[in-house]
Amino acid sequence: MSDNSVDPSGNTEAFRAFTQKAPEEPAAASKTPLIVGGAVVAVVLIALIAWLALG
Repeated sequence: MSDNSVDPSGNTEAFRAFTQKAPEEPAAASKTPLIVGGAVVAVVLIALIAWLALG
């Protein structure tokens, strides 16, 4: 069975391509806290507007 992965140290061209490859970006942070915070602010603003309109 052949190995499909290429060892970067196997030849100079593969090693140069391996070392020049841009580093991968880290995983993006979760946006859940931002969404929850935005929803809370929206509810508070709607409640404030309703209270001012009825008061």
